[in-house]
Amino acid sequence: MKLRWSRTLPLLPALALALGVTTTPAAAEEASRHSSGSAVSSGWNNYSCKPSAAHPRPVILVHGTLGNSIDNWLGLAPYLVARGYCVFSLDYGQLPGVPFFHGLGAVDASARQLAAYVDRVLAATGTRKADLVGHSQGGMMSRVYLKFHGGADKVNTLVGLAPDNHGTDLNGLTRLLDHFPGAKKYLHELTPGLADQIAGSDILNRLNAGGDTLPGVHYTVIATKYDEVVTPYRSAFLDGPDVRNVVLQDLCAIDLSEHVAIGLIDRVAFHETANALDPAHATATTCLSG
Repeated sequence: MKLRWSRTLPLLPALALALGVTTTPAAAEEASRHSSGSAVSSGWNNYSCKPSAAHPRPVILVHGTLGNSIDNWLGLAPYLVARGYCVFSLDYGQLPGVPFFHGLGAVDASARQLAAYVDRVLAATGTRKADLVGHSQGGMMSRVYLKFHGGADKVNTLVGLAPDNHGTDLNGLTRLLDHFPGAKKYLHELTPGLADQIAGSDILNRLNAGGDTLPGVHYTVIATKYDEVVTPYRSAFLDGPDVRNVVLQDLCAIDLSEHVAIGLIDRVAFHETANALDPAHATATTCLSG
């Protein structure tokens, strides 16, 4: 058994980092100065915010693996607040003894957390529906909420930023698990949220059985061809009615954003997100959008 652990343990951190790390050191330091779920100075998570006629639904931001409700959204949340949206974000998928770095718990349990959070936001804002924006696992897990936990009746639009909607093979890295005895077992036990994102997992098979989309929900997926986490990058895309699949480089050929940057800092992706949230007033997204 000692030999098996010695072969397995080096692989687990690699998978944890590869499956959607969304935290920079500076952002993690910033996150440590806030308690989970607290209001932040940039104006989001303000439960007294009431949606306007121009933007009648609250926007809920759903972080990715190893992210949290603050550091994942230091760029996009203020961007949307400045445009008049009521913006909220949650922490989900926490593991005992692991502060700040979330999204590691089982995806279905995380979807239940999202369901409770959406209900909380709808009650606070007095609205019937919300819009969701999810980065990486957050985009895929939101679909689990829509399909299995009543979310389709409470969500108007889902925007996925590099979501792993059909899982990932990490450029073949996940196939190495079979060469490390016990690796899959320990991955499922220690970090089920990582195991759930591997292409072919049980939750992904259930999620995508019978079609990718649900009636009444508008879907936008924004992917980058430089994605090193969701591979192949087109596995992010959805098939079905009322879906817009976008490659970031089709909007701006010189955009070099990869998996992390598309959610953290990319103003082209932010502009396209705003278009998806308010398609009636959408404007062309270019390299100069901001």
